[in-house]
Amino acid sequence: MFFTGDLVNNYAWELKGWKKTFNGLFAEKGKYAVLGNHDYGDYSEWNTVEEKKANFETIKAFYKAIGFKLLLNEAEIIEKSGEYLALIGVENWGSPPFKQYGDLKKAMAEVSRIPFKILLSHDPSHWKEEVINTTNISLTLSGHTHGMQAGFEYKKLQWSPIKYKYKEWAGLYKENNQYLYVNRGLGWLGFPGRLGMRPEITCIELKSTV
Repeated sequence: MFFTGDLVNNYAWELKGWKKTFNGLFAEKGKYAVLGNHDYGDYSEWNTVEEKKANFETIKAFYKAIGFKLLLNEAEIIEKSGEYLALIGVENWGSPPFKQYGDLKKAMAEVSRIPFKILLSHDPSHWKEEVINTTNISLTLSGHTHGMQAGFEYKKLQWSPIKYKYKEWAGLYKENNQYLYVNRGLGWLGFPGRLGMRPEITCIELKSTV
């Protein structure tokens, strides 16, 4: 089970009351997460540097309390029936004005021998900037855009004004043999709702081509 960041909008107190819900989630091979740009507290005013740091540490501790392993520029090897995949997680990496805390090279350092790799990276712009054509990561999972919480879908057509900022903003994308899936998220930012852009939990089934 994967969570690709933005657990909060700004503050750790937003997590109050959610622990039981998250602890009720079970995944046989584990629960993993990465940080999103909102998790760092960069968009709030803090009285001191220490206050901001304490907020950030509380958010990271919450991941542990709900059984999610937070991947901070690191990787895990997951085994099933004698086969292996590398799960790579980076801190938030976004195109300016978003900050680039992520270090993909560091995160991949110990899993180069694993042929099939999945990357958790909050911001989908990371895919074209650092992932495709320069790594052999097969699948990248992102979020960030929220589908702008507004848009429409009709059969296979989907549209949102966020497409004018992010070319890859929702759903599945492919470049050569590398894939990106952008989840539209569950919550909201700013406007407390969604218009034609339903929240999403994605189920992805991996099948061998051999």
